[in-house]
Amino acid sequence: MILAAGLGKRMLSQSSKLVHNVAGRPMVRHVVEAAKAAGVARTVVVIGNQADDVRRAVGENDKRVGFAYQDAQRGTGHAVLSAERHLAEYEGDVLILNGDLPVLRPDTLTRFADFHRSSGAPLSLVTAAVESPAGYGRIIRTYNGDVSRIVEEADATAEERAIKEINCGIYCVDVAWLWDPLKRARADNAQREIYLTDLVEILRRDGHKVAAYRHPEAEEVLGVNDRRELAAATRALHRRKANALMVSGVTILDPETTYIDVDVKVGQDTILEPGVMLFGATEIGRGVTIGAGSRITDSVVGDGTALLPYCVVASSRIGRACRIGPFAHLRPDTQLDEEARIGNFVETKKIRMGQGSKANHLTYLGDAEIGKHANIGAGTITCNYDGVQKLRTIIEDEVFIGSDTQLVAPVR
Repeated sequence: MILAAGLGKRMLSQSSKLVHNVAGRPMVRHVVEAAKAAGVARTVVVIGNQADDVRRAVGENDKRVGFAYQDAQRGTGHAVLSAERHLAEYEGDVLILNGDLPVLRPDTLTRFADFHRSSGAPLSLVTAAVESPAGYGRIIRTYNGDVSRIVEEADATAEERAIKEINCGIYCVDVAWLWDPLKRARADNAQREIYLTDLVEILRRDGHKVAAYRHPEAEEVLGVNDRRELAAATRALHRRKANALMVSGVTILDPETTYIDVDVKVGQDTILEPGVMLFGATEIGRGVTIGAGSRITDSVVGDGTALLPYCVVASSRIGRACRIGPFAHLRPDTQLDEEARIGNFVETKKIRMGQGSKANHLTYLGDAEIGKHANIGAGTITCNYDGVQKLRTIIEDEVFIGSDTQLVAPVR
């Protein structure tokens, strides 16, 4: 169960914090994908605030994901109770996750589930020690180290706020000990909400043990509540992706300044220079060189291609052994066949350029089809817009277009 109904007030955004982009995915989708990768058979996402946006961010076509609706934001405990009918026939353990944990790894969930099963406790939770615990619930332990309760910051005393062990919003609970005990929780707290964390104290009063899995890497299990934490989570995922690519045979000259989204694919022996940004569903082939400061979004780059510094590529397909840039701008629906060349200060949009063709300098090519081994001279413009509609230019194989030529579409 993923809790994704909250307001996220500290983000100070008109959008739900759970739809904010974190390294190429909406924040909440990272949590959904982590649960899937950990082997969770079915996921229920509790939505409420800006429910339609969150539903779209999660993805509505996955049969393993269902949605429960929290009609009013009355706390995390109330959110869990909103999903009761979706799990009415279920028996066994339920993993409950806050939706703002984009850095969470699947193997952490697997280890935590194993820990819970071996503990014999009806409820287990993940904790971490942090230097700055502000904003998080604090773990209160007994004299012998057992977890006795969780106190939210708004309800904590000064002494309790000094505690540095925090609740991470990750729980595993036997469903037999979930619904009835949670219904006994009361909103007698500073926020007038029903807290899921009250389940700890309720089960303890009933004589049950509550197990705590203390995670050694706090960065992975901290929620995202404001823009600073959003930046930290994005940085952590970019760093993780860069490390994984370097282990797999990709050269990244400066990982600290190279931003690679989590779903990007990069082939072996590719070299990424400082300041490269690879976003979205980009796929980079083998033996590619991408020059400093280049930005590629939702595009495919073929084996052996070289992008010189400061190129911008969006929603395009670049073939094998092409040469691009420097300072080239490939806008959406650009398709370059193998060995094509796009030089400095060339802009393209909705074109196909054939094998071995080239436009090396100061050119705009839009709504055009260019054959094989054609030469487009410096200063050439395809005049594709007549003020009402876009019109196409067709340049056939081995055509030579001289410098400073304007092709007023439609033209062949």
